[in-house]
Amino acid sequence: MVLSDDELAQITALISNSGDDAVASGADVHWLLYCGVLVFLMQAGFAMLCAGSIRAKNAQNILLKNLMDACVGALWFWATGYAFAYGSDSSSSNWFIGGNKYFFLANGYEGANGFHDWFFQFAFAATAATIVSGAVAERCSMGAYAGYSAVLTGFVYPVVVHWIWSSDGFLTAFTPEGKTPWLKVGVVDFAGCGVVHMVGGAAAGIGAAILGPRIGRFGPNGRPINGHSMPLVVLGTFLLWVGWYGFNPGSTLCIVGCDAVAAKVAVTTTLAAAAGGLTNLFLHYQLSHVYDVAEMCNGVLAGLVSITSACAVVEPWAAVVIGLIGAFVYTGGSLLLVKLEIDDAVNAAPVHYFAGAWGLLAPALFARPYNMRAAYGNADRAGLFYTGDGSMLACQVVALLVVTAWVAATMTPFFYVMKVLGIFRVPQAVEELGLDDLKHGGSAYEGLADKLAAKA
Repeated sequence: MVLSDDELAQITALISNSGDDAVASGADVHWLLYCGVLVFLMQAGFAMLCAGSIRAKNAQNILLKNLMDACVGALWFWATGYAFAYGSDSSSSNWFIGGNKYFFLANGYEGANGFHDWFFQFAFAATAATIVSGAVAERCSMGAYAGYSAVLTGFVYPVVVHWIWSSDGFLTAFTPEGKTPWLKVGVVDFAGCGVVHMVGGAAAGIGAAILGPRIGRFGPNGRPINGHSMPLVVLGTFLLWVGWYGFNPGSTLCIVGCDAVAAKVAVTTTLAAAAGGLTNLFLHYQLSHVYDVAEMCNGVLAGLVSITSACAVVEPWAAVVIGLIGAFVYTGGSLLLVKLEIDDAVNAAPVHYFAGAWGLLAPALFARPYNMRAAYGNADRAGLFYTGDGSMLACQVVALLVVTAWVAATMTPFFYVMKVLGIFRVPQAVEELGLDDLKHGGSAYEGLADKLAAKA
């Protein structure tokens, strides 16, 4: 059989196109796996930040809880979390929750979805859970913490994911073709101010409030309880900052055809972090006349959280403004918790909930039309400062309220029941002596004091 020139040309073009598609698909898979690893690296950042922010006598305890978040979170997100977030199809779509398939990644998952997608989404779920570890540090029991981690990653967090990031969710901006999002825009939460940071931050604040403050933190003779290692705090902050380059640019979910958006996201993320860090450093200098390293670290994190929703839809100048305001919002939240005598050992709620709430509103003000088209394919809506249209602001405010209400409605009774049952907090004697010696076989720095004394 002899092929004509036209037939040969068609076959050559088909082979060429198939190769191009395979390369593009492979590049996108690699991008998600790479960014997922960066997001997972944030677990190390949280571990170092939390360990450095508390007393040395509880360092092993908090490190174990961070390890537990990753392990418990992986198993529960595999068992139920991914299904509740994305496990629905066109025949049984549900605006509130997924779940008719993909439990334990079964029921056709491998044929319909790539495992790279599960891995990337798991890294986000683990991040949301880990936010709470520092807020309840130095007095929360290990069993209660494991239970919290399972509930958040297996149910509470995935429901919010479904609302905002699933194409079936009632707040989503990612509607299927032929369907119009709410107010023609849906919720613009590109990398998870509301989905990740507000969920984890609200749970952190609720948990800390119900658990109660550490002994000696408040009251007539109360005093601040300082962390034992500023180098660990700074190391943790830098690891988190690096991880954010997977968190935000990776949320493009592709690199082929998405490269320009991802690159711009990396720039806006950097500028917001820098603005937040410098603003908080000088703000706290005005309050205390001390150049506080820990507060600069918290300012960097507040800036990173604040830009997470808007990172793909704002210009670099707006990212600086968003990060700057995020530092003020964080500081206000921190002062409010102290006023209410809520002991958040690492300021997790001010960084993640308060700055996250501000970040969720930021796109409604600063989203540029060109960026909305590039990131969302939406030519109808942009920020209030560009259009004077409040539709996006309405969507963002509703999302802020329902996410807060959902976490409060689910986590408040959970924490309260554990407190009533007496399993939420360790006994007073254990807290006073330190959890490492009594629960983990000794100090994280066993023998270090003796070695230092010998050298001296």
